[in-house]
Amino acid sequence: MSVDSRFLNAMNTVLERELDGFQSIEECQQLTAGASQETYRLRVKTDQGENRYAFRRSPTSENGAPIPGQVGLATEAKLLQLAEKAGIPVPGVVYLLEDSDELGSGFLMQWLDGETLGQRIVRSEALAGIRPQLARQCGDVLARLHAIEIDETTAANLPTVTPEALVQETWDAYRVLDIPVPMIDFAARWLLENLPQNTRRTLVHGDFRNGNLMIDESGIVAVLDWELTQIGDPVRDLGWLCVNSWRFGKDHLPVGGFGTIEDLLAGYEETSGITVSEEDLHFWQVFGSFWWSITTLNMAHTWRTGDTPSLERPVIGRRSSEAQMDCVNLLIPGDIALPGEVKLDQGTQLPMPAELLEGVRTFLTDEVAGGGDERFGFLAKVAANSLGIAQRELLYGPALAAAEHTRLKAFFPEGSLDELRWQLSRGLQGGLELNTAGLAEHLRLTVAGQLSIDQPRYPALQGNNLVSS
Repeated sequence: MSVDSRFLNAMNTVLERELDGFQSIEECQQLTAGASQETYRLRVKTDQGENRYAFRRSPTSENGAPIPGQVGLATEAKLLQLAEKAGIPVPGVVYLLEDSDELGSGFLMQWLDGETLGQRIVRSEALAGIRPQLARQCGDVLARLHAIEIDETTAANLPTVTPEALVQETWDAYRVLDIPVPMIDFAARWLLENLPQNTRRTLVHGDFRNGNLMIDESGIVAVLDWELTQIGDPVRDLGWLCVNSWRFGKDHLPVGGFGTIEDLLAGYEETSGITVSEEDLHFWQVFGSFWWSITTLNMAHTWRTGDTPSLERPVIGRRSSEAQMDCVNLLIPGDIALPGEVKLDQGTQLPMPAELLEGVRTFLTDEVAGGGDERFGFLAKVAANSLGIAQRELLYGPALAAAEHTRLKAFFPEGSLDELRWQLSRGLQGGLELNTAGLAEHLRLTVAGQLSIDQPRYPALQGNNLVSS
């Protein structure tokens, strides 16, 4: 993405003042421009040669105020400096912007090379040699991170949360959406009834996962994206790293799709001297999937309200069923019966709706996606995915909805499907026993049915618990 002359002039003034031997900006490329943070890559000519830097700034706040829910870039820069002192691999901070720089809130840091895409990290042949060591390395890094001592000023800029408060805040965020998703209510209740005891309180990264780690052939190059850092239970970071959503199809390797829990905990204990129980780790795995199931719904909500117009957001919203299925497998695993393959119904008229969708979907995947423009090709795949979901909804939705309605009538005798979903959701919110007869099976089948529409190839749906119907 191009940058305007005002930005370049202001950046040139900063670099001329802060970098020894600065001569010129040879390249300035904006890499991201989302609602979160802007990231730029700079190539700078100096008396000693060319150097590369990364520049992060807030797109929403010229006055430097943090984005709601994030710590703010000034605090993030401070955290990177503390992490570097603790021996954690991070990009070094070169300069923190001041108000007089007229560039808003942000900081300049070293440019590091490595792989950050989770799918490539778990599959790349170039990284095959290091993958078996990554889980232990993650344990070591997290132990160092959780031992960081922060000053009062930094602490004051970080939220402090207990496990109970975190669960309740997340559940409240779901209730604001005003939709009935009983599996989310079930997971919230389980979490509140199984809170970890005797928790420690340390610095918590908040988003330590495959996708926020830079990896090369030597291992972890950098821990990225510190904007969600909090003070809380450190086991949260360990559990989040093990959430199925960040395994990128490598379901048999629970730590980021590249390692085992045994190696992760061994690396953590070796550095910290602290043993983490698998029971506490399990709690935070459940929480992570619970949190992600709601976060994806919130993303879809911002699209529906028009706040974030995007082709991707509604599709991301459909990923909620993936995280719900992960909660099912963690809390109430069991056999799942799903409808068999349904052929496209040619009916008495041609073409039928599902056939029309198939035609457009095939065109997008076969003709448009490979057209050469990387971003356009990606959006074509997203659009094709949307049409695939709609097509499966047409084919499978009526039968799955009818089966769900029948099951719900065993709990509540009268009402439409939506009305009974609301009754079950409110029942769980109001104290319905989690071990109520038939509840686990109903939730398991309902979530699996929805996932068969949203993403039938999701690994959690392809396990040994599938039976034919």
